[in-house]
Amino acid sequence: METIITISGDVKFPLTLDPTVWIFDDRKVDLTTYFTEQIEEEDEDIKYMRAVGQHWSREIMEGATFPPTLKSERKFDRKGMQTGTFGIHLHHFIKNAEVHETATEVVFQLQDDTTHTVTLEDAKTLLLKFSQDGKMVEDGPVHILQADGSNVDSPLKNVKAIVIQ
Repeated sequence: METIITISGDVKFPLTLDPTVWIFDDRKVDLTTYFTEQIEEEDEDIKYMRAVGQHWSREIMEGATFPPTLKSERKFDRKGMQTGTFGIHLHHFIKNAEVHETATEVVFQLQDDTTHTVTLEDAKTLLLKFSQDGKMVEDGPVHILQADGSNVDSPLKNVKAIVIQ
């Protein structure tokens, strides 16, 4: 089974995606709770400005601190990664590919050479499920899920490429 997915077509930067490394991505969402609780995603620029503001305030109050060492760097929940079911929003990758203004639809090419087409706006709401109970998804490398969970029992499977037109 091929684990690499390409995003190509009417984009400024074609991307090659490797879902096997997304387990370490901070943008991943836990699909066991995602569809049952409402999560509001914060704009990355606002999130950055808030973090910089907090850092600035801390520096004013406490003084400068030294850069983090290996002992204070981020720790991963190993048990959670080994048993979790995770996905990541497709809009992160669409944004990074910088879609041209003329693009209107996204075509998912499947392993059996069939295709599934959605509008570009609908594609921005989709999730790429890459992990089921700590293992790669069967019929993968990813499953395409609606953000509302309506197709969680029958996702689009065997995606080998994403073409933006």
